[in-house]
Amino acid sequence: MRYPQSQDLRFLSAAIWQSAKSLTLVALLSGAGLAQAVSVATLDDGPPGSSPENSAPSSPTAPDAGSFAPGAVTASPTSASVLPEATSPHRFWDHENRALFTTVAALSAADFALTRSILQNGGKELNPVTRLFSGSTAGLAANFAGETAGIIGLSYIFHRTGHHQLERLTPMLNIGASVFAVIYDLNHR
Repeated sequence: MRYPQSQDLRFLSAAIWQSAKSLTLVALLSGAGLAQAVSVATLDDGPPGSSPENSAPSSPTAPDAGSFAPGAVTASPTSASVLPEATSPHRFWDHENRALFTTVAALSAADFALTRSILQNGGKELNPVTRLFSGSTAGLAANFAGETAGIIGLSYIFHRTGHHQLERLTPMLNIGASVFAVIYDLNHR
């Protein structure tokens, strides 16, 4: 049995929306995991200032010369070891982010113009969120401007929290979705 074309479009739209949500979830989880990773190989178990290669094995029954009385508090070897230096953070408005945000804004403007044209010619908005704002040109413009501002704001939050991969991935995912929307709009005008 063949469904009418509008049901096919709803199914395709729902499948793409679900895929975008899944990809975003995977990106958030993997980016957060990568941002928190610390190499365990750089941590040594010896006293501060010693390396495992240069220290002789000590017997578990014989105390060494630097041991303290039972019950004394000593510093943890992991807190005293030197961690690798973090890479220097980039500025938020660097060349790559400016290019990404300019592309996001340009595609958002193109999507706005095409969506407005389609709606004025009797078309229907398929995106349920944008449909709420599609009653007027000002509402539609506010929707697309808010989307662009939201992408930049979310990227800034990721930048401030040190999740630089997610900072770059956020506008890239939006660019992909906007390219799909513009191509779809061009094919269905």
